[in-house]
Amino acid sequence: MAANPWFSWTYVVQNAETLWEHTVQHAALTVQAVAVAAAIAVPLGILVSRVRRLSGVVIGTAAVLYTVPSLALFAILAPLLGIGRTPVFIGLVIYALLVILRNTVAGIDGVDPAVLDAARGLGYGPVRVLVHVALPNALPSVVAGLRLATVSTVALVTVGVVVGYGGLGQLMFQGFRNNFYRAEIMTATLACVLLALVLDIALWAGGRALTPWRERSHA
Repeated sequence: MAANPWFSWTYVVQNAETLWEHTVQHAALTVQAVAVAAAIAVPLGILVSRVRRLSGVVIGTAAVLYTVPSLALFAILAPLLGIGRTPVFIGLVIYALLVILRNTVAGIDGVDPAVLDAARGLGYGPVRVLVHVALPNALPSVVAGLRLATVSTVALVTVGVVVGYGGLGQLMFQGFRNNFYRAEIMTATLACVLLALVLDIALWAGGRALTPWRERSHA
């Protein structure tokens, strides 16, 4: 019986170009989906924090969409949008919305009222309070939401293989079809884990760079 190891450097070397191509595809889809989700969720979070009567509808809708199983959602979107990148991208955006939305609302709600009152006392209007006080103080919570959404999106991209666009998931699927080729499956899995770690660390570092005052306050 032929050897079928869980990992093989020979496989990595011989398929380096393919691995890189699928990793780049996976990373690009993740970053783009989270960016679009953030562009939708952050403004919605600001709106919800200002108009409380919208909270139930906005957050409730995002929560309902989030509960739909990924396989089912992609299966629903595929007949409407076709096979390939588009249904996967839209599905990923939908799944990323809730986490970013909730963290944005929580971040704004968590701003110290005394800080807001001090800003108003200095003559800041509602817009200046939001832009110069509330949002900067809510930024750590927003970044935390982005980190959670990014890591979960890296995992969900692999499910996109069911509609023909799964990044590293494509290699995992090929490994299962290729007589359970362990090296291919494990290499793609490890690449997903490493990609999630790299993106998470990048967002963590970006968050620290954007909120230097938090480091000084903890010093």
